Amino acid sequence: MPQISVDYSPELAGAFDRRELGLAINRLAVETIDAKPEACKTIFREVRGLVVGDSEGPDTQVYVEFQIFPGRTPEAKAALSDAVQALLAEKVTPVPGTRLFTAVNISDIDRGSYRSATIGG
Repeated sequence: MPQISVDYSPELAGAFDRRELGLAINRLAVETIDAKPEACKTIFREVRGLVVGDSEGPDTQVYVEFQIFPGRTPEAKAALSDAVQALLAEKVTPVPGTRLFTAVNISDIDRGSYRSATIGG
């Protein structure tokens, strides 16, 4: 654990290296909330249809969500959010003529009901 999702606007597909960003996010989780490296799993999803307020756009977004087991302090979670925001500012190049929104959310999951498995192939 953690499960990490990165949702991004399709216009940003060439604006950052997903593997490089994923590895950097995983390292931040290890350094900031004491996650185990092998437990960090980051997926990327291209998400269409961003609408911001009554804006005519064009707008893009990168939204990073961490789902972690309870027990981390609010300060540790805030430090991770801040570090990921700084990483996004460094690694994601805004598309010319667009506004880029970034956000990070860290949520606790229910340890009692969470299950995972590794299946070899």
